[in-house]
Amino acid sequence: MKTKMDFYKRHLLQSLNFSSFRRYFLPSFIPRNGNGASITHCGMQTSCLSNTADVLEFDCDELLDDGKAVEKHTALHLALSRLTALGIGGLPKGRMVEIYGKEASGKTTLALHIIKEAQKLGGYCAYLDVENAMDPLLAESVGVDADDLLISRPDSAENMLNVVDTLTKSASVDVIVVDSVAALVPQCELEAPIGSIKGCMQSQVMTKALRKIQYSLCQSKTLIIFLNQVRFNPRSNEGLGHMDEVTCGGNALKFYAAVRLRISRIGLLKTEEKIHGLGICIQVVKNKLAPAMKKAELEIQFGRGIRCESEVLGLALEHGLVLKEGNSYFIEGEVFSNKQAAERYLSENEGILDKMVSSLRSLLFERLS
Repeated sequence: MKTKMDFYKRHLLQSLNFSSFRRYFLPSFIPRNGNGASITHCGMQTSCLSNTADVLEFDCDELLDDGKAVEKHTALHLALSRLTALGIGGLPKGRMVEIYGKEASGKTTLALHIIKEAQKLGGYCAYLDVENAMDPLLAESVGVDADDLLISRPDSAENMLNVVDTLTKSASVDVIVVDSVAALVPQCELEAPIGSIKGCMQSQVMTKALRKIQYSLCQSKTLIIFLNQVRFNPRSNEGLGHMDEVTCGGNALKFYAAVRLRISRIGLLKTEEKIHGLGICIQVVKNKLAPAMKKAELEIQFGRGIRCESEVLGLALEHGLVLKEGNSYFIEGEVFSNKQAAERYLSENEGILDKMVSSLRSLLFERLS
């Protein structure tokens, strides 16, 4: 692992022209010496903003890019079996994915689980911590190898998006997580007094940068995940009191994202009046690779992350991998008196859980094997 890690570091340092590398943090590499100039430093000219047409957010778009991306193991498989709602067995490589929702709804936890699954497959991941809220100890509690995770905290929106583009072109990173779009601050806003900039510069920077990043993705297998927040704006034409939910950063990300996942909290998990987790609902708002508007319900346990034992047990029962007679469950020759005991057995025996997940993937996604 150390040899592989050293190779990635050397490769990234060469592509980014670094002279030194810190264990956790990748510093910004473009000098702050001009408004909006950073986007063009990589040698590609940006054009003016293009006109966009009004389309329904829930429309299922056609697959627009090269078919080779579908042929060569396109889906980054997740241990979360109930994300079969995506219809393709996982998140697609070589695409952008947007995960958005209200505060404390599980966006970061889901992103960390995706990183964990990528690392289990031997992939190298990067976490761009725009909100300055990433805790390596939290990542390790979820199961992420923090020593093998590249964490960067760029100082402006232009620098961050340039890091995304450079890492994508390097072909050395499998998953890039941007946390979050709402926290991106354009260079001109950093240098000007608060309130002096008129208009939304953030959406203009995103529109120009995403065109360039999408071009780089066509030649890459990198999965880019943008975490985003929601805001509520009153709509005067709908009558008083109506609030419209919108995401931050403009409309560009909505169009470029191949998959958009909306996360919402549906309740708290309690044991004897003690709260130990929360239930979330993940809705596939947009999917270019399969029908959209499907849902999946998951449970998050505080200090541990997403609990997949319950959903795996339910799907295993549905497909005959686990037998049930009365209240008893039969798993791999073992008998358990109730559901809680069966789930506890799966959580304590990761090998059996992984074997069950692999069997479910084979049954549910034969076309990807």
